[in-house]
Formats: sequence, structure tokens, C-alpha cells
Amino acid sequence: MKGFLSTLVDPRRLIIMLVGNIFLGMGISIFKLSGLGNDPFSGMVMALADTTGIPYARFLILLNLSLFVIQLIAGRRFIGIGTVVNAVFLGYFVTFFYNIWIDLPGEPQLLWQRIVTVAIGVVICSFGVSLYQTSNVGIAPYDCLSLIMRDRFPRVSYFWHRMFTDALCALVCFVFGGIIGLGTLVSMFGLGPIIHFFNVHFTEKLLGGRQTEAKTAG
Repeated sequence: MKGFLSTLVDPRRLIIMLVGNIFLGMGISIFKLSGLGNDPFSGMVMALADTTGIPYARFLILLNLSLFVIQLIAGRRFIGIGTVVNAVFLGYFVTFFYNIWIDLPGEPQLLWQRIVTVAIGVVICSFGVSLYQTSNVGIAPYDCLSLIMRDRFPRVSYFWHRMFTDALCALVCFVFGGIIGLGTLVSMFGLGPIIHFFNVHFTEKLLGGRQTEAKTAG
């Protein structure tokens, strides 16, 4: 648990991680506002939450607790304060911002407005992921799954492990009545290059050029 303890004396990384999760929650809420689909994991959680009648933020915590058991057993080195913040508070960040968008601008009605909303969500999500992951203070239970799989099956690249978990989430989302659309496809295939851009041109410079294990794993 060395990584967890080291974060206690590095407030800069903690702040960057927290800000990253706030931006990530904002981005997910914008994807939801577009009505064109979220990233596969968030879309699955929203669909399951609607099916069970459990509020999204609370259902996300329950699911993260289940996934955390796997992380604790097979991916302990990826656990940190960032794991806790993402698992417990991300859903509330999403709900907070989504309620603001609904009360102020409201849902976009025209297709071009929805596409622009997705584009905004892509940029904000990518920025949030860059800050949250590059801070290197712990990975969310779901994000950890593909890293664990990569370690157990090193002959298969990280990309395909991540694609497998995302595709499975997208399937569950579809089965339970969730939205699979442009936002889902962009999240699966388009976030990577933008996250890399923010890593290189902003976050790594903010952290003095140091990279995270999660980023370099991909």
C-alpha cells in the first residue's frame, strides 16, 4: 500500500486527482444530457440503476464495492485515495452537474445540438481522465479490471482487454434498455487520443513530466 500512503504527503497530486474527478463527472453528465449515449460503463450503470429503481450515484457505489473486491485481491497495487474518491463521489458529481444542465440550458432538441453536446463531453471527459489517472494516486475499480487482465494475460495488449470490458458493459447497457449511440462509440474509440493530448501538453507538465503506470500501460 505504499502508493496509498505516499499520496498523504503530496497534496498537489490529491488536488489534481480531485479536480480530474470533478471534470470527469461533468463530462459524463454532458454525455447523458446529449441523449446519444454515455461511455459503456456509465451507460450500463445508468441502465441498471433505472431498472432497479436505485439512484444512479448510490448504485454506482454498490457496484464499485463489488468490483473493489476484485481489485483488492488481484490489483492491490492500483489502490489509492483516487480509488476511493472515484468509487464513492463520482456518481454524485455526475448527478450534481446533470441537474444543473437540466435546470439551466435544458436538454438539446436538435440533432446538431446533441452532436455538439457530445463533442463538448468528449473534451471535458478526456481532460478529467487525464488529470485523474496521471495524478497516480489510485485507479477506479472498473478501470483497474483491464489492467489486471493485462497482467494476467500479457500476450494480449491492454487495448483489447479494455475493449472487452467496454463491449461487455455496452451489451449489458443495451439489454437493460440503456442508450447506445454516438456518445458510446466516441467514448470507446475517440477518447484515447484526446486524453493523450492533455497528458502530454498539460497534465504531465503540471506534474513535472512524471507519468502514471495506468497511462503507460495502454
